Amino acid sequence: MKASAQAMALLLAGSMALAACASDEPTGTGTGSGGGGGAATEDLRIGLAYDEGGRGDQSFNDSAYAGASAAADALGADLQELSPNEDASNRAELLTQLAEQGFNPVIAVGFAYDDVIAEVAPQFPDTTFAQVDGSNADGAKGDNVTGLVFAEEEGSFLAGVAAALKSESGHIGFVGGVESPLIEKFEAGYVAGAQAVNPQIRIDRQYISPAGDFSGFSDPARGQIVAQGMYDAGADIIFHAAGGSGTGVFQAALASGNRAIGVDSDQYLTVEPELQPVVMTSMLKRVDNAVEQFINDYAEGNVQGAQDVLSDLSTEGIGLATSGGFIDDIQDDVQQYSQQITDGTITVPTTVE
Repeated sequence: MKASAQAMALLLAGSMALAACASDEPTGTGTGSGGGGGAATEDLRIGLAYDEGGRGDQSFNDSAYAGASAAADALGADLQELSPNEDASNRAELLTQLAEQGFNPVIAVGFAYDDVIAEVAPQFPDTTFAQVDGSNADGAKGDNVTGLVFAEEEGSFLAGVAAALKSESGHIGFVGGVESPLIEKFEAGYVAGAQAVNPQIRIDRQYISPAGDFSGFSDPARGQIVAQGMYDAGADIIFHAAGGSGTGVFQAALASGNRAIGVDSDQYLTVEPELQPVVMTSMLKRVDNAVEQFINDYAEGNVQGAQDVLSDLSTEGIGLATSGGFIDDIQDDVQQYSQQITDGTITVPTTVE
């Protein structure tokens, strides 16, 4: 797990140099041998439509890029990246543009594409779509859409376990990017994990932006303000599920001499060096692996559509990072809880009471 996180970080580092907004030009070229049914790899052209903030968030979008880039390099495929405009009102146009230009498969990154992919995908029945964090188990978004979904609550439970075991004050916090059912899964798991260790633990919880306002994923300044308020109130560890806004949480942790827990990628490996000492661990959500596997499945002709592909603890699509060594002393406890989740002894909630 650690080795794969480090490998992903090298890909992310390459992306940072290009980063704040995605390129409108294909980022990979090449020819390869024929694929197993999706497309001959010399003709494979991958389209990637980012979530709020685009590439360079050191988190969710960058993880998707890492997976798509790895697949494109291995298959000798073209990769086209597009980012939403400032108010993210053009998501449907991004998917339409990629499909019209012949990119296939087309991958939408984030639950905010829920409505638009359901509108666009049926217009392009010969294009294969996937949506990260968007379920299509019922096929309502179209027979050509696959949902790449995750058991975020399971990894967040382990983050809560780690926070409760390492907290010296018995007071921790959670900062969510946007109030939504998806981010509430992170919150619910985190709270359950912390309370499993210490039923009396105090947990402060706050969202950066309300439902429907996706700016909370790309506002580090606001993230810092929210986190600083929690640290000032006595919390000594904060878990963020806030995308690019998480940088602000780390900055608040540094300023107050406390610690934080990252999300999605191993953020110890992606933050600036001065922030590394505060990143106690990260809840790994292997968007990179899910995206890479989906593209490989497409190239081999193995995508069914109208279904979900779930990544969870049992598939190692979810976990906790160990970079920095800050949670080495509690690994036995973390593994015990992880085993109880995978064997069904513990059922992790997905909603907040």
